[in-house]
Amino acid sequence: MALLLSFSRPTPLKVRAVTVQRGAIRSVVSTNGKIEPIENMEAHAPVPTTVKRIWVREGDHVHKGQLLLQLDDADLVSKAAQAQAQLKAADADQSALKAGGTQEEVLTLDAQLRTARVARDVAQHKLDALRKLEQQGNASPGEVAVAEENLKTADSDLILAEQKKKDRYSQPEIGKVKAQAAQAQAAYDAAEDDLAKCNVRAHFDGIVYSLPVKQGAFVQAGDLLLQEADLSRVLVRAYVDEPDIGRLQPGQKVEITWDALPNRNWSGKLLTIPTTVKLRGARNVGEVTCAIDNEGFRLLPNINVGVTIVVAERDNVLTLQRDALRAEDDKPYVYQIVKGHLKHQPVEIALQNLTQVEIASGLPPGAEVALPAEENRPLFDGASVKVVP
Repeated sequence: MALLLSFSRPTPLKVRAVTVQRGAIRSVVSTNGKIEPIENMEAHAPVPTTVKRIWVREGDHVHKGQLLLQLDDADLVSKAAQAQAQLKAADADQSALKAGGTQEEVLTLDAQLRTARVARDVAQHKLDALRKLEQQGNASPGEVAVAEENLKTADSDLILAEQKKKDRYSQPEIGKVKAQAAQAQAAYDAAEDDLAKCNVRAHFDGIVYSLPVKQGAFVQAGDLLLQEADLSRVLVRAYVDEPDIGRLQPGQKVEITWDALPNRNWSGKLLTIPTTVKLRGARNVGEVTCAIDNEGFRLLPNINVGVTIVVAERDNVLTLQRDALRAEDDKPYVYQIVKGHLKHQPVEIALQNLTQVEIASGLPPGAEVALPAEENRPLFDGASVKVVP
């Protein structure tokens, strides 16, 4: 009878177990990103020409104002001289416009005005004299009429001379002179700008990270000549999947890794969070940025990096291995091991990640909790268990 009872005892479930421990836990968003310079300078060919001289090599550290590259500018020097001559001619026309004409024209108009005034005064004097003589019977009405006509003619000539002096140019002529002046100034400014761009200088202290041209090569207008960047601090542009966007806040810690240097990592703070979601490949993502101190200048423009955004982090809290957690009707619980038996123990959790959960209440430090049983046998409250390694 004793032998029969021994066979009827249930065999303990073999389970692995973990304990509740104090430690650190953090919740992160992991994604990918690309390095960009924060301060960047690109030089492009202003006109079709040849590369006359290159003074640096790719990777060189350069200083603000340093000459980096020169283009053949012979044609531009000639073009600038022509533009300068046109500008001087336009300036002369503008001066003439303000003065009422060229110096010769002004002198001629002044002389004509003086002559008209004298002629008008003479005509007025003659008319006055003839009117007196007419009253004395020494001049005929016909002579007075002729004098009056002569005065009218003299007045008309004077008004015309004054009008020429006052309004030397019509409004269309004024508009034409001003338009020509503006066009000449623009042509001169463009020629000077193109000429200046033929001598490529560093805009700031930095590194020449791209130099796609060779000395003596012919380049078309707009071709990229050189890129310089300040790589002491770089921008990371990363792409976060839509479900994780709501967890992001500016100022969160960001960690950067690069496969080419597996033993290095860089850190910074989240600068911007997504304002829109867009399709990138097969993912709906939002764009975030982060500034990184690039000690040693190892992070290079356009490289692909791993990005980890720490959305929450806590120290000295109770943590439990995540796969020990279970849920029923969205209420979390665990199977605590108490004296060789399972106990259905409700818990409250706080922070969680892929491997851990923070236990806010329900379990004390050091509590032993069952993981799934061997051979996927179901666990239940009160079950006898044997903890295996």
